[in-house]
This record gives sequence, C-alpha cells and structure tokens, in this order.
Amino acid sequence: MMTFLQGDVERLGQRAREAGRVWAQASTQQKNAALLAMAGAIEERAEEILAANRADVEAARLAGAAVAVIDRLRVDDRRLQAMADGIRNVALLHDPVGEIIKEWTRPNGLRISKVRVPIGVIGFIYESRPNVTSDAAALCLKTGNAIILRGGSEAFHSNMAIAQALRRGCESADLPVDGVQLVPTTDRAAVQALAELDRYVDLLIPRGGRSLIERVTALARMPVIKHFDGICHVYVDRDADPQMAQEIVLNAKVQRPGVCNAVETLLVHEAVAPTFLPRCAQALAERHVELRGDPATCRILGALARPAHEEDWRIEYLDLILSIRVVSDLEAAIRHIEEYGSHHTDTVVTDNEQTADRFLRAVDSAVVLWNASTRFNDGGEFGFGAEVGISTDRLHARGPMGLEELTTYKYLVRGSGQVRE
Repeated sequence: MMTFLQGDVERLGQRAREAGRVWAQASTQQKNAALLAMAGAIEERAEEILAANRADVEAARLAGAAVAVIDRLRVDDRRLQAMADGIRNVALLHDPVGEIIKEWTRPNGLRISKVRVPIGVIGFIYESRPNVTSDAAALCLKTGNAIILRGGSEAFHSNMAIAQALRRGCESADLPVDGVQLVPTTDRAAVQALAELDRYVDLLIPRGGRSLIERVTALARMPVIKHFDGICHVYVDRDADPQMAQEIVLNAKVQRPGVCNAVETLLVHEAVAPTFLPRCAQALAERHVELRGDPATCRILGALARPAHEEDWRIEYLDLILSIRVVSDLEAAIRHIEEYGSHHTDTVVTDNEQTADRFLRAVDSAVVLWNASTRFNDGGEFGFGAEVGISTDRLHARGPMGLEELTTYKYLVRGSGQVRE
C-alpha cells in the first residue's frame, strides 16, 4: 500500500509543481479574479458542502468525538459564508509578490534588489477544521504558491467538497486547477509519503495536535513550520480593572474553547485574588467551565474549584476547563508562563503601564497582549484576511501566518558589464 501511496502522492507533487510555475507568474489581477471565482464556487456549491459536512459530523458523533472536536468540524450556513467572505477579503489584500524589500547600488554600479517571491509548493497537513482548506488555498493562490492539502480523516468529505469548489473557481479563471490539490485518501501512510516528497514540496506546514506535528517533523525531508500547542495564559495583575479582567477571561475561555488561542490557565495576583476570583469563577461556572485550582485558589473558591495537578499546567484542554493559579507578583506569573507555556499567546490585564511593558518584553511568546483577549491572535483579526495557522517557531515565521509569511525572497542584480577583479 505504501508503494502505491508514494507513487500517487508523487503525481500530486508533479502536477503541483507544474501548476505552481504558472501561479507564480500570474498577475495580481489574474489571482484576484480566481479568488473571487473560488468564493463564488463555495456559495454555488453550498448544499453539496453542507451535506458532506453533515456526514462528517454524524460520523464523528457516532465515534464519540469530544464536543470541542465536533465544534471545530461543523460547517453551518454562517461558517460557509465566512469561508467565501474570507476568500474575498484575501483578494482585497495587497499582493506581496514582486514587492521590493530593499534595494541599493554598489560602488561598482551594480544595482541590487531584494524582492519577495513565492516559496513554491506548500504541503499542508491539518486536522478537524474544514474552513482551513479554503483559507490555506486562498492565501497560497494570492502568493503564487501551489498547495497540496492533507486534511484529517474526520473532515474528509467536507474537505473534498470544498477543494472541488476551489478547483472549479481556478478553472473558471483560467488558472491551472492543480495549484490546489487534496490528498484523496484517509490512509495515515499518506502523511509519510507527503513528508518525503522533497523533490516537489518546498515547505511543509503541519497544523493539529502535538502527536501529528512531532510525527511530521520527524519524517520531513524539507523545512517544516510548526504550529504547536496553544497553552495560553491570562495574568490578572494587582492593578487590573476587575470588570475588564473578567470580561477578557470569559471571552478568552468561553467564546470558542476548542481553538488554539483560547486561554487554558488563569494567573491572578494574590493581592486581588480574594475579591476577583469568586466573582469571576461564578461567571465561569454559569457558563459550565470546570475550574482546577492550586491550593490558594481552592481555599478561596471552595466547591467551585477542584484541585489542579502538575500536568494541568501543561494541558491544552480545548474544552470548557480552566486551570487557575494565585501568584505572588508579576515575576512569578512570568516564571510560570516560561515554565509551562507553549510560546503561543499570553495576555496581561493591568492599568499599570510599567507592569504591562515588563510583561510584553519578558514573555517570550509569538503574540503577547495587554488588556485584550487571547482570541485576538488570529490572522483575520490582525488584518491578514486569513491564516494558514499560528506558528510557534522562531524561523521563518512566527505568530499568524498570512501573505508575507508565505513568501521568500531572491536578489535581482542589474549590471552594465561589470566583471569581478
């Protein structure tokens, strides 16, 4: 079976490389026309996509999938329209391809330009969320990159229906449809086959659980940009506005608990914990959030919290569960985040500008916020139109990956006959 898959995936790579050469040279107008056609095709095929998604959701439910998994998987009319609107938003964004990053002239007259160009062929391996299929394809088209998608088995029918709509959009805009391809199998061996396809795939982006990312990283023969756990924190300082802090905590935990930028640990300064925690905990409990606290938290909250264990500080719950720790000061909060965090997203709530500045400088995460919900670590919220994920790496991209992060650069050198002495 593996031999068959290797050959099958290699053919996807060959077609992606050929299509990618055309996509890389397409004008902004051509790419935008294709994006608008993609959005239209999503809307035209709405019933087909929703029917495929209902089949996936029902299968997940029968398999006993967690509520958070089903929430990430589900596509309704609103989410489908958001997919189409997201593609249109990408069409409105500035095209970074061909942008001159820097240019200069040497003493010998050589003119050198550093110019943004597509990366090439992107392999994208992801789980659960079907909207990622359209987001990733739209961003890759805008940046002239071909993409090979390998979604999770739980969303297979949804992803196939969405990918077909996207390909139809490309076709109607006279761009090669093989710039968007979905690996047409749920066989796990396809992940290894794609990870070994360095002849055709220039960059691999895994997005999902830790086990998937670690497996892809171990197998990959090409560069990998990782999107690891979102163990996100909110630190409520002694100088925080309690009402603001509560609203931020509730939004960060409850608005959509099954996503990577939802808060998983709440840290509260000991000076305000006795007054802040009871009210905030009651509001969380009313929204069915299970609370797990350190001894100080449990003393304050009593029956509202159960004792937290060491592993609770390292868990990405992706569910209505929140761990809480009372800390002695700002430095203790920073130490906790450094010890247990995943360098994803962390927030400080305080009216003290010096405290905020210290937190913003000291916390080593991809996105660090002051007086704002962790849920704002998102490509759309940053004005990127969409994202292929939130990188927790330091190279070549960090945080929400939008258009610029899907480009590399090359140097163009213009001379007038110069030779080196």
